[in-house]
Amino acid sequence: MGLTATKLELLMCLLAVAGLVTSVWWIWPRLSAPTWPAILGRAGVLLGNQVLTFFAIALAVNNYFGFYGSWGDLLGTDTGVAAPIVTDQGDAGQGVRPVGGVEVMGSSRVPMIPEKGHSGGKIQQVVISGAASGLSAPAYVYLPPQYFEKKYSHTRFPAIVALTGYPGDARNLITRMNMPTVAAKAIDQHEMPPTILVLMRPTIVPPRDTECMDVPRGPQVETYFTKDLRESMASAFRVGTDAASWGILGGSTGGYCALKMSMRHPEAFSAAVSLSGYFKAPIDATTGDLFGGSQKLQDENDLMWRLANLPHPPISVLVTSSKKGESNYRTTLDFLAAVKAPMQASSLILPSGGHNFNTWNRELPQALPWLADQLHEPAGPPAASPSDRPSPRS
Repeated sequence: MGLTATKLELLMCLLAVAGLVTSVWWIWPRLSAPTWPAILGRAGVLLGNQVLTFFAIALAVNNYFGFYGSWGDLLGTDTGVAAPIVTDQGDAGQGVRPVGGVEVMGSSRVPMIPEKGHSGGKIQQVVISGAASGLSAPAYVYLPPQYFEKKYSHTRFPAIVALTGYPGDARNLITRMNMPTVAAKAIDQHEMPPTILVLMRPTIVPPRDTECMDVPRGPQVETYFTKDLRESMASAFRVGTDAASWGILGGSTGGYCALKMSMRHPEAFSAAVSLSGYFKAPIDATTGDLFGGSQKLQDENDLMWRLANLPHPPISVLVTSSKKGESNYRTTLDFLAAVKAPMQASSLILPSGGHNFNTWNRELPQALPWLADQLHEPAGPPAASPSDRPSPRS
């Protein structure tokens, strides 16, 4: 039974309730004697009920926030690719058989506005590999409907990388934040230009939280996102590789990664959105030693230190928070106050909102079009249409 299965969650809740009722009405009265066996028995009953209650709550919280998608993900043994989404067998349109560093696992259509009688685009489930970092990661690529229209057949599109928090599950960007549909509706209503989305989680080497770092003598996650990802996508889809046509968005840890990578690599991303992100990488049991003992490297990944001590990059950023309910509100204001030209900073501050999907869903309809509007369509047609290139599989 899968970790996120509703049946497992209900079963654990029933066991917790049944354990409590059985303990109160049947077991506890039989352990009332003032003897050591009875005392140890009562302690065991209390511990058992606490364990059952803990697991019931943990499953519910995990399913709501999407921290872990499987048992292997939780235990750090999941080295394979997620099961493919339902494949659209009849889909042989342009650009759906990518090559290079991207392997397609499946495809599905994005529901749009039923009365208009057309699709909102397509989602490809893919695995994106990087030559420089040597890393691979699963992702979902959203292709807007214009990508498949004849008049756009030689057009390259701007792209946005969207990241979850840690540990996260990229599917949450579809199932919990509905990001492809939000984009499709915004494009249909001319609130944002047609844009490709690359939906991922920042956890490239689970279960370790690298905070999107090139860890000394460790995984080169920053290189993967700032170099490999753009190059692999450009080899497979009609996107450019220049920073002007690439943006990055994320929530929580993904928000920190979005800000940090755009500030450290303006040659990779020209704009970023941080939803409830923070401004300094934490060091704990999930991260391990990220900086190899280097204070210089630690400072360079502290965004407030960068603003105080280094030239500000020519990028545009949007940061979000809430006056009530968000722990990053004060630091967000400090960040905004510290930004100077040529860097540009905008903000979206809610009156109240927690560190959760509900808050980010309220912010996304404004944040996503804002980010898309900062990007430019890549100049010139692609060297060769991806659909004209041979498939890596026969």
